[in-house]
Amino acid sequence: MSYLENVNSPNDIKKLDIQELNELCAEIRELMIDTVSKNGGHLASNLGAVELTVALHKVFNSPSDQIVFDVGHQCYTHKILTGRKDDFASLRTEGGISGFTRPSESRHDIFSSGHSSTSISSAIGLAKAKSLNGDKGKVIAVIGDGALTGGLAYEALNNSGNENNNLIVILNDNNMSISDNVGSMAKNLNHIRTSPKYFTFKSRVRRALARLPRLGLQVSRFITLTNQTLRKILYHSTMFEDLGFRYYGPIDGHDIEALIDVLSVAKVHNHSVLIHINTVKGKGYEFAEKNPSKFHGIGKFNIETGEPISSGATYSSVFGDYLCELADKDKRICAITAAMSTGTGLVGFSNKYPQRFFDVGIAEQHAVTFSSGLAKNGMIPFFAVYSTFLQRSYDQLVHDVAMQGLKVVFCIDRAGFVGEDGESHQGVFDTAYLMSVPNLTVFAPSSFDELKDMMYQAAYRESNAVAIRYPRGSEDMHIDGYKYERADYDIFGDSTKEKCIVSFGREFHNCYNALEEIDNAFAIKLNKIKPINPSVINALKDAKEVYFFEEGIRSGGVGECFGSLIAESGLNIKFKHICVNDEFIRQASVESQMKAYKLDKDSIVKTVNQD
Repeated sequence: MSYLENVNSPNDIKKLDIQELNELCAEIRELMIDTVSKNGGHLASNLGAVELTVALHKVFNSPSDQIVFDVGHQCYTHKILTGRKDDFASLRTEGGISGFTRPSESRHDIFSSGHSSTSISSAIGLAKAKSLNGDKGKVIAVIGDGALTGGLAYEALNNSGNENNNLIVILNDNNMSISDNVGSMAKNLNHIRTSPKYFTFKSRVRRALARLPRLGLQVSRFITLTNQTLRKILYHSTMFEDLGFRYYGPIDGHDIEALIDVLSVAKVHNHSVLIHINTVKGKGYEFAEKNPSKFHGIGKFNIETGEPISSGATYSSVFGDYLCELADKDKRICAITAAMSTGTGLVGFSNKYPQRFFDVGIAEQHAVTFSSGLAKNGMIPFFAVYSTFLQRSYDQLVHDVAMQGLKVVFCIDRAGFVGEDGESHQGVFDTAYLMSVPNLTVFAPSSFDELKDMMYQAAYRESNAVAIRYPRGSEDMHIDGYKYERADYDIFGDSTKEKCIVSFGREFHNCYNALEEIDNAFAIKLNKIKPINPSVINALKDAKEVYFFEEGIRSGGVGECFGSLIAESGLNIKFKHICVNDEFIRQASVESQMKAYKLDKDSIVKTVNQD
């Protein structure tokens, strides 16, 4: 009998016993592995959170009790249990369900979440609102998978206090450096403390003592003080209790009975609770358990072998390999990542130069300021970061790097459309905020060779901060007969023609391919997008129409800056900016996203020819 077949809402699992729940967990894992092998997605983190999520929905009543998943990439079981099982095959596809939590999909998804370390802050706000409204429902923040390395999580913990009586924080610890309890006595006592019978007995004793005048209150305070003192002796980590939480753990995160017990205790608690559980990232799939980083976010793969279906050089791998080449010859070269060494191509560098490799955890703000310190004392730091995550460190980029006149090289991966990862991960905002930063040069390579050359320029030909932004995946094409000569821009075709197409980075290839099907047109490829060399306007003196195609946001983007240069020049030119308007980009393939925003080759031809 398939238990999963009969689960269409959280209520359907409340009548299942422990053995049946374990069978259900096994079936959920099978569905996850099968779906992600076809669609790609976050596998290892989700496999590790299966029992936890099942236990949460067994004990609590979503959405009256609100569950907030940090990052959102450990929510697949939650989606399956909350009415999206039959749609799960559409995970991360165009028009399908999101790979992250999304309130528009389900009332059980409280927030859209794709970035880390936000859950506790959100949960505190939710809990406070419930308290103000007289709502006794619980709020549960599920944080883990490295998210507790982010500073926002600590800011939230610091502001949680004792007053959030309906707040529960679950730390899903899958190999983070948080101390275990000392010795078997502590573990046995922890087992007793998480027993619902013990908790009920303790509550009854306290109520009985409260009825005794004077003496009862004194005895109750003495017991509480003694209890706290014993916990400090028996446990290494008292940080959470010092911050006002009742701390339970560590709990085996794959023991569903133990999870149900401790969650049942937390549910009736009249105090903020933190539950620390240990899980195995990739649990239940051998390849993911052995290599959780590889299966954290993975494309389509062969279930039998665990190997990706497609492979080959990518911008990330070319960046990592060439950085090793630079580091071979220059001991000042350092690499910094914020918990993304695999995704940014730095695994080879970390193995070859461990003393010059720094993984700071999910802490982009710290990464930038740390890099400024390296630069100040003579090193050449390369900070490799996804475009969508660099957003978190804008202030540090401005204040601690650019304003100081320091040379930090920002290697911005996943710039532009990223496809199926959806709204939270699209790299279309970095151009807009980078264009506003003084003392910063921004390059946009269109090929692997250009990426390497621009890395060299950043290290040895620029005196201030440099950003190099490049897309996810492989290069689209080479332009026959063209060689990048470190010019700020290049012109393709006869600049005396009336129509000009302008672009940069990956998008230029679509423009170049469209050029042969457009009458009376030439093209300009911007290699340095900040600052834009004003001499480029000289190439437009015979142009009547300029079309700027940008794989980025309109407001503050490169196209707006280019249009401003035209306006200031006094040239009578019709200017049209084709880009992403004021909106978030839904999940779809990159090819489909290009078409939707009229940035694909056929749309470019149609746009320019029709005008």
